[in-house]
Amino acid sequence: MAAYIEPKVLKGFRDFLPDAEIVRRSLIENIENTCRSFGFVPIDTPAMEYAEILLGKSGGETEKQIFRFKDNGERDVALRFDLTVPFARFVALHRTDLVFPFKRYHIGKAWRGENTQRGRYREFIQCDFDIIGSDTPSSDFEIILLIRAVFKNLGVDVDINVNHRGLFNRFLSHIEQSEKSVEILRTVDKLSKVGENKTRESLTDLTGNANANKILEFIGAKGSFKEVLERITELSGGDCAQSQRLSQLREYMLDACEDESNDPFILNPSITRGLDYYTGVVFETFLKEMPDIGSVCSGGRYDNLAGLYSKEKDSISGVGTSVGLDRLLAALESLNKLPAVNRCNTAITCADGEKSGQYQALAQRIRNEGVPCEVFTDPCGEKNLVKQFVLAEKKGFQYVIIPSDTPKNITLRNLKTRQNTELSLGEAINKIKFDLR
Repeated sequence: MAAYIEPKVLKGFRDFLPDAEIVRRSLIENIENTCRSFGFVPIDTPAMEYAEILLGKSGGETEKQIFRFKDNGERDVALRFDLTVPFARFVALHRTDLVFPFKRYHIGKAWRGENTQRGRYREFIQCDFDIIGSDTPSSDFEIILLIRAVFKNLGVDVDINVNHRGLFNRFLSHIEQSEKSVEILRTVDKLSKVGENKTRESLTDLTGNANANKILEFIGAKGSFKEVLERITELSGGDCAQSQRLSQLREYMLDACEDESNDPFILNPSITRGLDYYTGVVFETFLKEMPDIGSVCSGGRYDNLAGLYSKEKDSISGVGTSVGLDRLLAALESLNKLPAVNRCNTAITCADGEKSGQYQALAQRIRNEGVPCEVFTDPCGEKNLVKQFVLAEKKGFQYVIIPSDTPKNITLRNLKTRQNTELSLGEAINKIKFDLR
């Protein structure tokens, strides 16, 4: 006999039981339908890539968190840590097959070896949507608008924080700190996690006290979208292409916002995004009822990311974002706003195994009417249907159909009321449909 192996799951990884997985799939389906309604199309890429592909432009903490190893052929490979870098490789490889601007969405697993916490795991699902091959304010805005639509369709109120990495870089150049921009950006990106005091200490160590104060003044600008834009534009040395793009985005927002009193768009100069490949507009999305859980959807513009994997001289600019599904699920669970678990609620009993074909034919007629239906496959005998009633209740079903010897009628049992009713099949289907509605 084989030795006992204890069943266990790696830290940061999870199993999903049916009810939890149904909820997760429901959220994914909702996001997918919203993306398609905007004209975005799906793609997929391998979970594993050559390490040089994934590490080509990531930098920072990501390189420390990546799952990297040698495969059986001694190739240096790694599991993808997000869906954006594989997408850049995808675009470079399939450039001649795509029509630009190319609008895609990609929903899949990614892996990072980071410390686990609420809503953050080592294996997680990301839901990405991007527009690549267009460097216009309107493409930036469509991604922002799609973010709003995704969460609106999920029944969640959000604040969408917007900034421009280029404007922040211009500000750093204005105070003669450009050479330290990468370290400063990563320090500022952690502001919400570590607080202002630790951020000030880190900035002072990097740039000196006077420059740290200037940076904190820039990222701490408050007021309306217009007021903040005017202030950070002034601190950056005056009007420029980056401030003009933010101004144009604001005009789009006002034109598209049906209710200005419920404006979800906020200009937040402290939003910088830690990854190196962001170059333009950036955004992070926070739940209004639970901002402390952190951003549930982040992204921005990345100019010529695909160029790292292409010999073509002309750049392909892109803009996109990613919904952190696991963090969103954790937040919705805390807020008691998870979608209802919609699963099959009707079963057909199996009294006689010789009649399984007839039972399946009956079930198919019911499914053809849009009613999910399961057929029990283990015969119990005419006198022992109670076992199948108990099984149906454990599975959360509301109705059990008991086939009769006469093809015109069946017995419909309501497991909630414990009542049996003899009906025609059409009458039974109509009753189940009515209750489903």
